[in-house]
Amino acid sequence: MAISDTQKVDYLWKKLGYAATKTDTNSAKKAPNEAIASPLVLRGDKVLKQASSIPATLPASSAGVLTVYPTSAPIETTNDATAAANRTWKTGQTDWVSPEFGSTYQVKVYIHTSSNAGSAASGGSQVFATGSGNDDEWFFDYQSGVLHFIGTNLPNGISFSGKSVYIAGARYTGDFGVGGDLGAFTFTDNRIQTTTTNEEIIIEPAGTGYVAIDANSGLIVPIGTTGQRPTGQTGMMRFNTSTSLMEVYNGSAWVNVGGSTVTLDEFDGDNSTTAFSLSQTASAASLIVSINGTVQESTNTYTVSGTTLTFNEAPLNGDKIQVRNFFSGSTLQPASKFNSYTTTQRNALSPSNGDVVYNSTTHKFQGYANGGWVDFH
Repeated sequence: MAISDTQKVDYLWKKLGYAATKTDTNSAKKAPNEAIASPLVLRGDKVLKQASSIPATLPASSAGVLTVYPTSAPIETTNDATAAANRTWKTGQTDWVSPEFGSTYQVKVYIHTSSNAGSAASGGSQVFATGSGNDDEWFFDYQSGVLHFIGTNLPNGISFSGKSVYIAGARYTGDFGVGGDLGAFTFTDNRIQTTTTNEEIIIEPAGTGYVAIDANSGLIVPIGTTGQRPTGQTGMMRFNTSTSLMEVYNGSAWVNVGGSTVTLDEFDGDNSTTAFSLSQTASAASLIVSINGTVQESTNTYTVSGTTLTFNEAPLNGDKIQVRNFFSGSTLQPASKFNSYTTTQRNALSPSNGDVVYNSTTHKFQGYANGGWVDFH
């Protein structure tokens, strides 16, 4: 016994209207009472990835993600021999853009002499989806590209002898799928990349929101040498493998963040060179400069600007120059920390790790670390 149309309609009603599985007749179990979910399959390979690039109005010619078949050059269809004569016509092309994207995307249908697409609109007969009032409506399946005269009759008063059906409209020919390229990004496994060189990746929470990485492991910041530094942007942060320190761009220069490493630069005098390049940014308050073991006084002997140390007079040929830099990048040791104290005066201080003084009793600079004072050699 054949399945009744009523049963078929009940199946569709439950499937499309309620995304539910039909388990009984409508009289025994209404659609809201069906409890087994059955959503339609959404194929990832048929997702229009660039749907946002489809313009609201059908363009006059092919552009971007659209291939357009204008009324001056519609696509000629072929008759489906497996269906009743002249009832179904195939474009052979899929993924036509439906009126869902705008009313101008509704295809135009013409019946005209075969192999004469150029004059189909001007010399053929246009037939409309609503028919001519003689139950001769047509339906176009935009996904399969198939036109079917769904009404009881074929178009009224039109002979199909020696003729074809022509379709004018547009097809989506952009990218499909939910992975890979998405706008300005590519997604491969767990990697997100931009498709444009030197493009920025911006995460911008709305209002007072913030970005949180919800994990208890760690975050790896960009890593590279001093020579690999990018063009600085205020707030940019990276790990410098040349110095083994974190650094941040403060708007004008790269500065180290934290770290108690003392940078030592050594140079040889040649009786002519006065300017020497330091490996780290410094200031007069952060340096201990010595020549042949004798500590030099800033301003009267040298000045410093950024990474350039300049002596007022060129060190002599063979002079051994040592420069110890205590600049942490985020803070400088205040000048007061370099005040001169006798050993007795020094012992009366309440120092913190990193404090530096000049011991006038021993004539040496000393730094406080881990509970004791240590000479700088």
